[in-house]
Amino acid sequence: MAYMTDIEIAQSVTPAHISEVAASLNIDDKYVEQYGKTKAKIDFNYLKETDARDGKLILVTAITPTPAGEGKTTTSIGLADGLRKIGKKSVLALREPSLGPVFGIKGGAAGGGWAQVIPMEDINLHFTGDFHAIGAANNLLAAMLDNHIQQGNSLGIDPKKITWKRAVDMNDRQLRNIVDGLGGRLNGVPREDGFDITVASEIMAVFCLATDIMDLKARLARIIVGYTYDGRPVTAHDLKAEGAMTALLKDAIKPNLVQTLEHTPAFVHGGPFANIAHGCNSITATRMALKLGDYCVTEAGFAADLGAEKFLDIKCRMAGLKPDAVVIVATVRALKYHGGVAKADLNNENLEALEKGLPNLLQHVGNIKDVYGLPCVVAINAFPTDTKAELDMVEAKCRELGVNVALSEVWAKGGEGGKVLAEEVVRLCEEKNDFRFSYELDQTIEEKLNAIATKIYHADGVDLTPAARKQMAQLTELGFGNVPICVAKTQYSFSDDAKLLGAPKNFRITVRNLKISAGAGFIVALTGDIMTMPGLPKVPAAEKIDVDETGRISGLF
Repeated sequence: MAYMTDIEIAQSVTPAHISEVAASLNIDDKYVEQYGKTKAKIDFNYLKETDARDGKLILVTAITPTPAGEGKTTTSIGLADGLRKIGKKSVLALREPSLGPVFGIKGGAAGGGWAQVIPMEDINLHFTGDFHAIGAANNLLAAMLDNHIQQGNSLGIDPKKITWKRAVDMNDRQLRNIVDGLGGRLNGVPREDGFDITVASEIMAVFCLATDIMDLKARLARIIVGYTYDGRPVTAHDLKAEGAMTALLKDAIKPNLVQTLEHTPAFVHGGPFANIAHGCNSITATRMALKLGDYCVTEAGFAADLGAEKFLDIKCRMAGLKPDAVVIVATVRALKYHGGVAKADLNNENLEALEKGLPNLLQHVGNIKDVYGLPCVVAINAFPTDTKAELDMVEAKCRELGVNVALSEVWAKGGEGGKVLAEEVVRLCEEKNDFRFSYELDQTIEEKLNAIATKIYHADGVDLTPAARKQMAQLTELGFGNVPICVAKTQYSFSDDAKLLGAPKNFRITVRNLKISAGAGFIVALTGDIMTMPGLPKVPAAEKIDVDETGRISGLF
């Protein structure tokens, strides 16, 4: 058979009508709002009105990303399909892709090969409009803030202390730092400003952590947009903005129901960046999947030091969730990259480099088992170039830590290739676990930062810049000392230096900025040179995306 691209595979499968997918979960029709034949929103009120017990919660995470790829979403989808193949009722809960990476360097985020969620074109592009609604709510607040200053500034907002930025769901470095309000007195107050990508907006974090529409409105009201001349925080509530913002989000907050290529139900909802924000799909989608299935398979962005840490320390803490098992996705190719092999040579067997790269995987495994007290399995996302000797080495090293390894062949075989992994996950879900957090909320901000840095990153500690120390003192004084920490850090290393591959030692984490996301309920700690607005690469993926006269899209991957 000729090689097929991901989009060609997705377009070759006839999806079930979304009403059939909803019916397979016994969702009453009154909760189903159809968006055409293949998408629907499910009313969040279902969660208030059902007495169904929760299923098992499975978190899929991964080793530190490399250009060789890991396949976390693909594995999540294939695992859910594999669970169905062995007779288990599984439901997926995944993040929505951001347009920025879709048109940039990463491509789509709907899985790959024969383990995809469909309609992949819709999911990767506008989908049901959730991200547009979030961007509109973000920018409404920005407009009301600047209008307040223009109309007399009765709150005494200091234009130099505004922390709220505008947002757009596209990688656009040109918008990182701008000057707006030019053109004279009638055209606004001139000031320095900037844009975040929508998935880095606090409204995205709020959206994903809100439990219902009233909780959403309360969280939006608490968002801090800046400070007055005398240092008092100014909130969205002070600007009387939360009602209108919630109105823009009232439909977006309902989780989106789609399906895999094998018709396994999937909730795809919300998508904060994991290297900037908390990297998890919405609490409402996860809870809905738990109520509707015996096994909920969900994922957290990037590697376990970012996505899993935030899933466990922030999302699980806020939502009262307790995972039953964790899957850590790795590839032999990526481990060899961590061992120093150039991307062009990854197809060649190299046991020496593999052994050098393995500490990255083993450190993630150790964190999940020893720091969080959770049972886990390593899923090797299979490539045709993997040799038996390489696979045996990974298995042997993981067994030394008391962790099993399962070969995942879901990219090539779909659910059939995920059965071995599914069997191990079912076994792990029956084990007792001693789930705990990596820090406690009553620790100081600096103690929590040090806990994450030393326990999860294996750093020697944290250094705060003078500016960050001043911000820490201010946040503590304002009463924000007892909230979780969301570290914004490069995804390419355990450290804050993207060039330090593998499992580096003898380094420290530098925190250069601390910012309160009062609506989300956590402090964002910016490290290294992490930015909240990415740029497009030299050759953007957008250059290959096209559409024909029938409206059929090509070039997405």
